[in-house]
Amino acid sequence: QVQLAESGGGLVQAGESLRLSCAASGSIVSVSTMSWYRQAPGKQRDLVATITNGGVTNYVDSVKGRFTISRDNAKNTVYLQMNSLKPEDTAVYYCYSLIRTWNGRRDYWGQGTQVTVSS
Repeated sequence: QVQLAESGGGLVQAGESLRLSCAASGSIVSVSTMSWYRQAPGKQRDLVATITNGGVTNYVDSVKGRFTISRDNAKNTVYLQMNSLKPEDTAVYYCYSLIRTWNGRRDYWGQGTQVTVSS
């Protein structure tokens, strides 16, 4: 059994910062790609940022220069530092990870954490 536990969401004003965390726990053999997605009301879930287990990162254009994804492999944890937040960043943010257990490799998702940015 594997779980992804997210934390760090909240309500902030435009221009402020938030840091999201997502810790994977359970019967984990290895963790490869870890990512953050977000879903605004009435819209599809979109990729925000991703990081490989080697530390290679990729971002959607709308967050480049403002958001930073990082990970602590020893803790199976991924972070998303969000600076200069804008109202259009308001969404539920989901953690994603590709994890290998003794039963094989599959996708895992967190429960989501709400980020609300007021103007």
